[in-house]
Amino acid sequence: MAEQDLTPIFQIQRVYLKDLSLEQPNSPAILLEQAQPQVDINLAVSAEPVGEGIYEVAVTATVTTRIGDKTLFLVEAKQAAIFEIRNLPQDQLSPVIGIACPGIVYPYLRATVADVITRAGFPPVHLTEVNFQAMYEAQMQARQAQEGAAPEGNGAALAS
Repeated sequence: MAEQDLTPIFQIQRVYLKDLSLEQPNSPAILLEQAQPQVDINLAVSAEPVGEGIYEVAVTATVTTRIGDKTLFLVEAKQAAIFEIRNLPQDQLSPVIGIACPGIVYPYLRATVADVITRAGFPPVHLTEVNFQAMYEAQMQARQAQEGAAPEGNGAALAS
């Protein structure tokens, strides 16, 4: 029975839309513009422990579309999920939270962003596939570089 208690557990408890915002600050006048809009997309991943072995992982996309210096529309969507993750070695927990979990959440975010933009009356913006492993590794390298530059005794800890 003791072996069963140490069996790794990875389960999705719930996937949900945590936050959604659409702004069209220059409508309706800007809708008459014929110029090609410039699209800027930013992604962020966050993770928070909710309880023992329970984590909320969220992926946020901010899509800003401009014509010249005026905003056509701005969409910010935060898709999240609650995961139960237990009995993993500590060195495996962080990559699971930083790579596997966002990979599960991201397709929901992609669909949400495309849908809200279409419902706003614009052609959909389809977010491209993301290599969360490369993103995670870049974040870890940046943290290590930052810790290396921090004065001794700072006590900075890696947080997922």
